[in-house]
Amino acid sequence: MAATPRDPTYSKFAERLLNRAAGAPPIPGNAIELLTDAEAHFDAWLRAIRSAQRRVLLENYIVRDDPVGREFRDALAERAQAGVRVAVIVDWLGCLGQSGRRFWAPLRSAGGEIRIYNPPRIGRSLVWVSRDHRKLLVVDGRDGFLSGVCISAKWLGDPARGVPPWRDTGVAIRGPAVARLEAAFLDSWTSLGAPLAPDDGTPVGHAAATTSPGTVAVRVIATQPASATLYRLDQLVVAMARRTLWLTDAYYLGVAPYVQALIGAAHDGVDVRLLVPGASDVPLVAAMSRSGYRPLLRAGIRIYEWNGSMLHAKTAVVDGLWSRVGSSNLNLSSWLGNREIDVAIEDEGFAGQLAARYEADLANATEIVLAPRRFRRSERVGSSDPAAARRARVLRRGGGSSSRTAVGALRIATSVGVALRAHRVLGDTSRGPLAGATVALAALAACAALWPRVVAWPIAVGCAWFALNLVVRQWRERRQRRHWQRLDGAREETATDETPSDETPTDESTTDD
Repeated sequence: MAATPRDPTYSKFAERLLNRAAGAPPIPGNAIELLTDAEAHFDAWLRAIRSAQRRVLLENYIVRDDPVGREFRDALAERAQAGVRVAVIVDWLGCLGQSGRRFWAPLRSAGGEIRIYNPPRIGRSLVWVSRDHRKLLVVDGRDGFLSGVCISAKWLGDPARGVPPWRDTGVAIRGPAVARLEAAFLDSWTSLGAPLAPDDGTPVGHAAATTSPGTVAVRVIATQPASATLYRLDQLVVAMARRTLWLTDAYYLGVAPYVQALIGAAHDGVDVRLLVPGASDVPLVAAMSRSGYRPLLRAGIRIYEWNGSMLHAKTAVVDGLWSRVGSSNLNLSSWLGNREIDVAIEDEGFAGQLAARYEADLANATEIVLAPRRFRRSERVGSSDPAAARRARVLRRGGGSSSRTAVGALRIATSVGVALRAHRVLGDTSRGPLAGATVALAALAACAALWPRVVAWPIAVGCAWFALNLVVRQWRERRQRRHWQRLDGAREETATDETPSDETPTDESTTDD
């Protein structure tokens, strides 16, 4: 008899696989709350910040200089003024043009500490590849939050213009897992400078270790650049799914091994579904994502596009037992390039909540389907029927008023079908990206031919920048090598001075009697 997900043998084997892939054991005894959309997030986050008594640790990809960002900054500054330790990490690229030094001045004046992740630095020319994409908040070592929500009014939409809020998902955690959230923050903090000095309360990173306000087991998966931890876990979860695998992602760009894993699961009878944005804030990513729909649809995977302003959630729910929520997208940037933080929750109750939320989201989404198979002469028209063959050729050429009428009727029927059934037939997804690439290359060729300096100067500046970085890096490595050589020489001299001599000293003035 085949094992089921509840069999002890299967459970032990699955737990060992997940432990090794995630690099994080399950932490039992937690209380978990599902947070949906920015308004719920901002209310919970601000409430926790304003109640802080010891420390507030905030790590977020974007904090924007708008009403929402200023409300958070002022709440943090008020707590810092009251003597609460406030430490903030924001990403340089994420906040570029969103908030700057002047925005953070009130918090710094109040005693808060702010560190910027990976600003451009001489000697590190490719630093921009790695980003801090986490959305993490920990207050007093008691309340932990992680999500896909950035601190920006954009997530609230624009009611005056009829723009609905962005769709996003996160969790609030209380219990022993909060200590792991703090430890993840500390890892980012110390990667940017001196460690965080301890406050007068519970040591940072050891908070809430003895309290168990709930019964939920949580894995905290905090990834660093080039670790590929979450990629291994995502691959493993797809391979272990038996009944359902429901994914939500904001910037899906599946690489070949992951796509093959999804297709393999679908071929095994797993109900695989993918919910992605219909209108993205990064149109190029949306176009690239659509170009990969066809092999998934052919394998029987169901793809849905959200009909709202922007779908920014990153979630997975598997077999109604296992779920994941966090900041990681299903693409190489999140898997290999960024600092991300997610939680994997092994609880049937929470998975049921997330599955119910997923089904509610599908009610506001359009399913993408393949077009019906086109008429094939080899299947329906025999060589012994020349009249039928001629009619087929006319239809394929689109000749005759009747064929044009049929095409028009088909288009109308398709539009009505989309309206009634919330389905849309997948078109030629490669045409848009190819046309865009063609236009871009043609424009670049024209600029190079007509205005060569327009092309040459950026290339020259880029080459000079990389050359300067290489020179600085070589100089630093040479200086460091000399430093270690001096230390090694000093150690050798010390060792020589302390080594006792093998010869026994004698007194030459002493003579035998």
